[in-house]
Amino acid sequence: MSLPPFFLRYAPTVLLHALIWGLVGVLLSLPPPGQPAPLPSAFWLKQGVVFGVLVAAFYANVLVVAPRLLYRRRVLLYLALFAGATLLTLAVHQQLEERLRVPELLAQAREDALNVNPWCAPRPHMQLGPGEEPALFNPGILLITLLTLGLGTGLTAVQKGQRDAQSRQLLEQARMATELSLLKAQINPHFFFNTLNNIYSLTLIDGDQARAALHQLSRMMRYVLYETPADTTLLSQEITFVRDYIDLMHLRLTDEVTVTFEVPEPLHNAPIAPMLLLPYVENAFKHGIGSDGNSHIYVAIRQPTEQTLELEVRNSLFPKQATLDEGGGIGLTNTLRRLEVLYPNRYSLTVTERTPDNEYRVLLTLTLL
Repeated sequence: MSLPPFFLRYAPTVLLHALIWGLVGVLLSLPPPGQPAPLPSAFWLKQGVVFGVLVAAFYANVLVVAPRLLYRRRVLLYLALFAGATLLTLAVHQQLEERLRVPELLAQAREDALNVNPWCAPRPHMQLGPGEEPALFNPGILLITLLTLGLGTGLTAVQKGQRDAQSRQLLEQARMATELSLLKAQINPHFFFNTLNNIYSLTLIDGDQARAALHQLSRMMRYVLYETPADTTLLSQEITFVRDYIDLMHLRLTDEVTVTFEVPEPLHNAPIAPMLLLPYVENAFKHGIGSDGNSHIYVAIRQPTEQTLELEVRNSLFPKQATLDEGGGIGLTNTLRRLEVLYPNRYSLTVTERTPDNEYRVLLTLTLL
């Protein structure tokens, strides 16, 4: 049976306040040193009124004074009101002791306790002398008041810190969501611009292949429309999307271009950000195919463990060819930014501009959750 959200939200606060007032109540209920029981009812009345004054001062501090003064850096005025509340509590305590004659009643209780002791002879009635007049600054009440108001200030500061942290977290989440939406919005037109150019070129060569390419592109568009708005997709769907892209690109290639695509067997499905792998494959087709001579593109997706993904992309190098995303391309730049936002400290990207085999090599290692 699950607890209601209202209870889960306010239960810690209620428990904390109950602990605070339990502590204050225990301190106020302690009898004076050496005072025998039972205590006179006037003592409990005085302590009860003081308890009420402390409750009022506590919540006035938590709900009004601290938010309006301390958080606005009006420290001197806050300290003045803090001292005023302390003095008011002490004054109320002193007035109650005088009007209720609490010191006299406590002294009478001590005398009565001694007179009923069979080992002691009856003693004359004790009068409260001038030196026993109640003091304004009762040390015990002073400490309890400072403790109560201090706990209120500390509690308010902690709650404000939590609210500020939660607000910053919500703002950061909103900023990241907006940024990711913009990044994906930039990647998608970039991809379709290149793909439509390829299909346009294919229509001049083979109409049947162009129609097949349009059908395959429509399947890819469904993936983009229904998967990329979500935060994650399944790894199997992302790999299928990459395979469709490679097949689409392969339609316009000649026999002089060798394309190799490897996927893990068996494949362990895991969530992954959509369209995260495509820009590296797209870049290989953009820069790895020469106008003359043999070319090759190698794409391998591996899973060393169930939660680790590796993407290796290699393509041929040609003299004076453009480097990654040169000439206005934005796919790889934004993909790197997406990696930084979505997988902080959980990815490794190694780019080798020229390998000993005269290849451009990209190796992406990603830890999936």
